[in-house]
Amino acid sequence: MKAKVRFQRNQLTCEGDWRLASLGVVETEMPPPPSAAGTLTLDARGLDQLDLAGARILRRWVEAAEAKGASVALQFSPSHQRLFELAEAVQTASEQQAAPDNPLARLGRLSEQHARELLDSLAFIGETAQALLPRLLRPWRLRGRRFMSELEQAGVNALPIVGLLSFLVGIVIAYQLTTSLEEYGATAVLPELLSSTILRELGPLVVAIVVAGRTASAYAAQLGTMKINEEIDALKTLGISPFDMMVLPKLLALVVAVPLLTVLANLTGMLGGVVVNWLAYDLSLMDFLRRLPEGMGHRHLWLGLIKAPVFAVVIAIIGCRQGLRVERGAEGVGRATTTAVVQAIFAVIVINAFFSILFNILGL
Repeated sequence: MKAKVRFQRNQLTCEGDWRLASLGVVETEMPPPPSAAGTLTLDARGLDQLDLAGARILRRWVEAAEAKGASVALQFSPSHQRLFELAEAVQTASEQQAAPDNPLARLGRLSEQHARELLDSLAFIGETAQALLPRLLRPWRLRGRRFMSELEQAGVNALPIVGLLSFLVGIVIAYQLTTSLEEYGATAVLPELLSSTILRELGPLVVAIVVAGRTASAYAAQLGTMKINEEIDALKTLGISPFDMMVLPKLLALVVAVPLLTVLANLTGMLGGVVVNWLAYDLSLMDFLRRLPEGMGHRHLWLGLIKAPVFAVVIAIIGCRQGLRVERGAEGVGRATTTAVVQAIFAVIVINAFFSILFNILGL
């Protein structure tokens, strides 16, 4: 039956099929509620069929009447009454969702989110330490084969990119220092500045950023995929701790690999500086080494290497934690991978700044 509507004596009467397919005409013919009408009546007992689209039209008419100060008496069949109430609930939810957020409320939610993130991170660090300490006391119980596999992937496979990037960084830094020092006639101190810059700061930082982008994302993707495939739950069912099986080998492999990669980055970075000196001043490698102050290079080398294991632990924990908290399938894996990279790089830069300030305070 065709949808019909008429308004007489403060009463809106609706009849027929009020469904989406037949609402085109009736929606345009809907009479507006009169102003200062007092009490109105919405009589919908003559409706044969009503869907959510029709209920929302009636709901908007009631709201318009109430906005003009009228009170509306509703007359529905029981089933249509529930649908009308559902339309009201949907509209209320939409309005709440579309309402602009209070800045204070946004700040509160953001603070709560970061506080929860911090607590979860501390809990994960505690679980990792709880699993790690017994293995350090009994190292023969570590999973040696998996440790070697992780060491190959995180360390050996990263050698080419770390070596090439560090060599290029050494060339760039040497050129920039050379240009600046020539203006003051102080090119004799170039080896000292180059060694302090590369060994102490750039070498460890380049390695940490490369590992954060390459390995943290791989850890998050691998563990996230295992979780959505329920392989993590299968390990727990078999009585195997995911920390023993997956997290600890990755953590220990990275603690070994990052300092070794840092040594490689230092060597190739210094080699880049030597190449620039050789091209610009015909300064050989032996002449370059002779210009290094006695003991200065060793001090910068060890200060840089102190940071490497800390970077490794932070990157491994962030990557593994993001992987193990994946919940929404492939989309969650992608989000965890991105988050792991961003958090790892951010943490590396913050920790490097902390060490720089600490070494400066200690006079190192």
